[in-house]
Amino acid sequence: MRKGWLNLVLAAGLVLGFGLAVAFGEAGLAPDQYRQAVVDWTSAPGEILWQVRAPRALAAALTGGALGLAGAILQGLLRNPLADPGVLGVSATAGFMASLSIVFGLALTPGAVEGAAWLGALACGGALAAFTARVREPEALILFGVALSSFFGAATALVFNLSPSPIATAEMLGWLMGSVEARSWADALWAAPPLALAVFLAVRAAPGLKMLTLGEEAAAASGLAMGRLKMAAVLGASLAAGAAVALAGVIGFVGLAAPHMVRRAAREDPARLLIPSALAGALMLVLADLTARLIPTDQELKLGVLTALVGAPLFALIAWKAARSWRT
Repeated sequence: MRKGWLNLVLAAGLVLGFGLAVAFGEAGLAPDQYRQAVVDWTSAPGEILWQVRAPRALAAALTGGALGLAGAILQGLLRNPLADPGVLGVSATAGFMASLSIVFGLALTPGAVEGAAWLGALACGGALAAFTARVREPEALILFGVALSSFFGAATALVFNLSPSPIATAEMLGWLMGSVEARSWADALWAAPPLALAVFLAVRAAPGLKMLTLGEEAAAASGLAMGRLKMAAVLGASLAAGAAVALAGVIGFVGLAAPHMVRRAAREDPARLLIPSALAGALMLVLADLTARLIPTDQELKLGVLTALVGAPLFALIAWKAARSWRT
């Protein structure tokens, strides 16, 4: 499928999914109430649609788009189809900083937890960029990222262990399980500028990602400034993952799966895969959040739990099909 048509189909699907997420939810509305919501946004049905469901759907779309973009960048940079934002430790570092801010009682301060998650993501991105500037081998970057992820995962567990309050522990657990519940327009729009910067860096790094498919030596001999392009890729992925964690907490699997959903249609080209992966990730998370709201449970399922439960078997199927094609 041509790139323009692929993006158009995914964008149309995202618009449709967004419309469904706004129209449907736990509280059912009658046709007259839908009409009232469109005419009068300040009415009770209007508040439900435009102040509760719509910003929540936008937050899910931005989070999924950020994770899909980060996954596509990292899979191209590391030439590893199993790479995702969690591999390089960005999600773990951001989650640790957010947990730390909750333990210190900053959860009631507007933007404090999100800002702490951002600081963690930016610090991790800076460390990864510095490492990339000194070491060329992608395997070394993966090992460094795994070390960061393991360390800050253990540090988060330590924060849990030393938490002085059961309430703080519950808040940390809710954050780390991931959710876009009760997100406002301000929350969603706050994540848009860093995500736009991540898209800019990803587009700049795209030629380098494409050249890396030929191998490190061919990329080095291409005449491109591969060091700067790799750094742009790392920073772009870190910004995108940080935006996702700051907005919705830690949500797994989307960054891993979204690029695989569109990889064949994008002709296995890492440069052509970036925007389709972002659109696919946004669509996946909007539909996942809608499903979480519609499942009849006493307590709403956390978004990160649902994506893992549904996504892991689906990705296992994709991996099995890929393994069969490799053997043949």
